[in-house]
Amino acid sequence: MNIDHIEAFIYVVHFSSIHKAADILFLSQPTVTARIKTLERELEVDLFERQGRGLILTDKGKEFLPFAEHLIRTFQQAKKQLNKGSTYEEITIGANIITSQYFIPFALPLWKKAYPDLRFKFISASNDTLTEKLLQKQVDLVLMKEVEHNRLEKHELLDNSVRLVAYPGHSFESEKIVTVQQVALEPLIFFECGAFDWNRVRKIFEVSQLEPNIVFQADHLEAAKSLILSGDGIGFLPYLCVKKELEQGQLIEVEVANFSNMKQSIFLVHGNDKVTPPLLFEEILHSASIFEEKQKNPIPSID
Repeated sequence: MNIDHIEAFIYVVHFSSIHKAADILFLSQPTVTARIKTLERELEVDLFERQGRGLILTDKGKEFLPFAEHLIRTFQQAKKQLNKGSTYEEITIGANIITSQYFIPFALPLWKKAYPDLRFKFISASNDTLTEKLLQKQVDLVLMKEVEHNRLEKHELLDNSVRLVAYPGHSFESEKIVTVQQVALEPLIFFECGAFDWNRVRKIFEVSQLEPNIVFQADHLEAAKSLILSGDGIGFLPYLCVKKELEQGQLIEVEVANFSNMKQSIFLVHGNDKVTPPLLFEEILHSASIFEEKQKNPIPSID
């Protein structure tokens, strides 16, 4: 059994796309498809089945996935052990403010466990500053909002979509979906920050010719969230900020009609001048999968 074939299988599952997996692995789509077909022949099972224009994991594929992940991790650990002491390495990672606050503290211990001899240097800065540092090769990897540049390669990593959240017991808790008109009548805690075009939130009310009832306006996520937790109002906040509170039931998510386009993501960004993915690349992807595990569907569709 070829480790490259298992790796191709995991990347297709993780990124929900043969095309994306091929790009990240620096392979052609036919090569990735061929590796998966070879793996299926060796296992004597079908790992995927076609559904419409896409593919989904079969039951056998779902059974094989944890074993495949274990094999890859074991192989990587063996490589690190064999190369231990050959060179002393340092990696510099940058992240924007929200990722630094809500994801990095979770992920760094996992990365250090995977690379105990690696020295980590971490920088927290604005998206513009991080882009400049990455282009000047002052950082190796960056976690930030989407950026377009011909010298950079990006991979969607974390969901950070804007959600309307309220405290438990709010009247919206019993509603499957609410209208903008209903939201405009509620006391609103408004968070505004340059990291995202918050004018898009205001635009929701403007197109309906409504004036939101903004009772507090804050430029700090934790301040805005604390006001909502205290029952002083409801508010639109990025998902990373409220993920823990939503999972623990301290906050509830409210679906708003015509609000589905407020998607934003955190991307893993690095220079595209290397033949192979940079150091720690796979560990970052793996830690993001663990971080989002509670929110994700068991198996996504694969195109």
